[in-house]
Amino acid sequence: MKIAILAPANNVHTKKWLDYYNKLGYETLNISFESHRDGDDRSKWQNVKTHYLPLKFSNKLAYFLTVGDLKKVLNEFKPDLLHSHYVSSYGVVGAMANFHPYIISVWGMDIYDFPKEGKINAAMVKYALKKADVICSTSHVMKDETAKYTNKPIEVTPFGVDMEKFKPSVNQSHEDKIRFGIVKTMAEKYGIRYLLEGYAKFRGMVRPEQFEATHLDIVGPGPKLEEYKQLAKELGIDHQTTFHGRVPHEQVPAFINSFDVFFVPSTLDSESFGVAAVEAQACEVPVVVANVGGLPEVVKDGETGYIVPTKNSSVLAEKMKLFIENPEIGKEMGAKGRRHVVSLYEWEDNAKLMADIYEKTLGRKVSV
Repeated sequence: MKIAILAPANNVHTKKWLDYYNKLGYETLNISFESHRDGDDRSKWQNVKTHYLPLKFSNKLAYFLTVGDLKKVLNEFKPDLLHSHYVSSYGVVGAMANFHPYIISVWGMDIYDFPKEGKINAAMVKYALKKADVICSTSHVMKDETAKYTNKPIEVTPFGVDMEKFKPSVNQSHEDKIRFGIVKTMAEKYGIRYLLEGYAKFRGMVRPEQFEATHLDIVGPGPKLEEYKQLAKELGIDHQTTFHGRVPHEQVPAFINSFDVFFVPSTLDSESFGVAAVEAQACEVPVVVANVGGLPEVVKDGETGYIVPTKNSSVLAEKMKLFIENPEIGKEMGAKGRRHVVSLYEWEDNAKLMADIYEKTLGRKVSV
């Protein structure tokens, strides 16, 4: 099978798909905008090639001027199908290429936020979905959101987790501190400020020695990083808060394993699936997630973690207190969490859903 993947080359999810298709032996071409160039070595993939669409200027409108180049590349490569990830940019450009069979996967902000920013944006999303032969969503809640812009059936294809990479570490020691943590981009939508405020409130809820026995680890780069560092100082928790910044993706499992509790206090429904929460549960780390987007879909409230109101630092503080006073709860939830992920979110199983969709699509008459 020859497939063209129109998706950002530097995105970790794109790379996971490419790695899977390479293992299957699919002849794959990743077509990406030049602005999303991947700095990693791609020679490990024998069956994957990459083509970058050059941008004439830095404005995102330049994306739509790449259609001619895209058509040329598709004509030369002659794939069996074209699959775009992220409807508001790659999805629209792919639709304009008028190639079929055409598959679109919606990811989050592209369907929750982008079409609400104006009538033109909504029209672009409707146009792309209309041109698609197959539409995929990573969660059931995002499937419902996507259905507002199309009457076509929508397949649910979750982002799974590699259980061999994300697993509990037998050598991990938690004896020095009880560690609360998060691995996310430092952006407003992920609610890091509420986690910082929650940690400060937690300080006032416990004895000084209890607070001193904890630590807050914040992992990830982003535009709000310096602002959050300053907020930690203002809240008086900077001496027990470490901002690790950007870390290689292969180091993420080790960081998660160093946490006793993993927090995802996101604020927007565009947190469409909750990969981070699934990865934490795979590592047998209990999670506390906000009740937004697809997060409640991947966590069993009261069993593998807790689902809490968004933008509520007080309830985050209460959960911190609960876990340090009842460590057995965290251990029990962690064990249940991995079993939960194994049953529903094993990467190979979830990825096979997409491969099955490809086979099904190519085995039927395509509507144009």
